[in-house]
Amino acid sequence: MKSFKLTLIAIAVALSGSAFGQTLEELAEIVRRAASEEAQINEEREAEFLRERNNQRNLLTQAQREKAAEEARSDRLKAEYDRLERELAELETVLQERMGNLGELFGIVRQASGDIQASLDDSMVSSQYPGRGEFLSELAQRKELPTVPELRQVWERMMTEIAQSGQVVKYTAPVERANGEKQDLEVVRVGVFNAISNGAFLDWDTSKSDENLIELARQPAARFQGMASDLQSAAPGEVVDMSVDFSRGQILRAVVQTKSPIERVQEDGGIVGYVIIGVGLLGLLLCLWKAFVLYTTSGKIRKQLKNETANKANPLGRVMAVYADNPDSDIETLELKLDEAILRETAPLESGLAFIKVLYVVAPLLGLLGTVVGMIATFQMITLFGTGDPRMMAGGISTALVTTVLGLVVAIPLTLLHSFLQGKSKALIQLLEEQAAGIIARMAERS
Repeated sequence: MKSFKLTLIAIAVALSGSAFGQTLEELAEIVRRAASEEAQINEEREAEFLRERNNQRNLLTQAQREKAAEEARSDRLKAEYDRLERELAELETVLQERMGNLGELFGIVRQASGDIQASLDDSMVSSQYPGRGEFLSELAQRKELPTVPELRQVWERMMTEIAQSGQVVKYTAPVERANGEKQDLEVVRVGVFNAISNGAFLDWDTSKSDENLIELARQPAARFQGMASDLQSAAPGEVVDMSVDFSRGQILRAVVQTKSPIERVQEDGGIVGYVIIGVGLLGLLLCLWKAFVLYTTSGKIRKQLKNETANKANPLGRVMAVYADNPDSDIETLELKLDEAILRETAPLESGLAFIKVLYVVAPLLGLLGTVVGMIATFQMITLFGTGDPRMMAGGISTALVTTVLGLVVAIPLTLLHSFLQGKSKALIQLLEEQAAGIIARMAERS
């Protein structure tokens, strides 16, 4: 295409040259030169094509060699991959076998750490060594295997707790007083069972975030507090008596929560309880008054027995005065007059006993009334809230039981006192009847 263009150019030049008066020889020369140039260009093109063809052949050969090398490399890598995969499977099998034992050990360590941490937090020793359960709490929640130093640390915590459980130590720790004030006080700890300060028993409270020792709002009996004071003031090596709560504070907590008899009556007895107490007090006063009257009268009668002269200041004297006032009466008339005198003296001696009997009969009935009231309140709670929470029913049941106890506590002593006073009254009446019978007998003998 290029040579054709050159030929056309040469012809065009020749024509133009002829136009300008050039000769045909010049034109032929131009054509020859153009043909020669065209042939040279073709040769150059052919040589360039041959060079490119040889170059492509070399590139193809090089690419084939590189392909073969890469294929060989791929085979080697595949074989290496297969070998490594087999080794990995074998190592995973070994790892699973070894992890089986370690996994079981890890589970035991986690469980033991949680149990030990809970035990240490509930122990009074933590008041002396605070924060010792944090490591165990973190270990119980960890997902990695523990190290040997960490296992030794768990063992150290256990041995420290065991060692401290048998020691009596004195140290300073924050204490929450009964009035809510927190102070740093000197504390004496008896193993893991009791802690005392200033003669007062302490409780280890774990329900709050700031765990500390709390002074019990209600302390045990005075003799136990005296033991606590002696222990705190004892010299090193001195042996003193001390009461130990082996329940680790549960008994002392029960002492705080236990109501006194007065509190039970005030909180659980209700109106019926106060009525029963009023009946009991009234009956007790009446019994005391009646006992005073009977014993006073008995003393006067015994004095009269030692004196033949009738003294109208006592029942026996008034009975004897009937005989002295009627010396000429026959036996039948005197007997009737003596019976009348005894009847007059019987009423004052037995007065009040019937009312005491009414009181000791009414007291258990009032207790039964309180029981019914308490059970009504209990069933009302069951109707409103169900039986899910027994504490909701405790108030009514407590009222029922407390009023029953109060009724029995009042009725039993009143029954015994009434029997005793009635026996005393009958003894005095029998003494009057014996003396009257003696008077009649002596008068019959004279007749």
